[in-house]
Amino acid sequence: MPVDKFRHVGDMERANWLPPGDPRLFRAIRATWTLADRIARPHFPPGVYKHRTAASADALRAEWEQANFEAFHARRAQHAAGDATR
Repeated sequence: MPVDKFRHVGDMERANWLPPGDPRLFRAIRATWTLADRIARPHFPPGVYKHRTAASADALRAEWEQANFEAFHARRAQHAAGDATR
């Protein structure tokens, strides 16, 4: 993987910008989503959920986020335990 050097922070943004329709853009998006799925693996129960209030919807989303957070840390601990036994 090549290493790029930059003189200014502003140069970094221009270096990573891809024009619309560039085939590398689609590969970059796919790689980002694949990485996010491998790291976080978020799970949201399927279906449509109706709520009477925004607070109710926020509470359910918070429950799902907490469950995803705990699952992430459990996988991380399991991975670390596997590395310790090697």
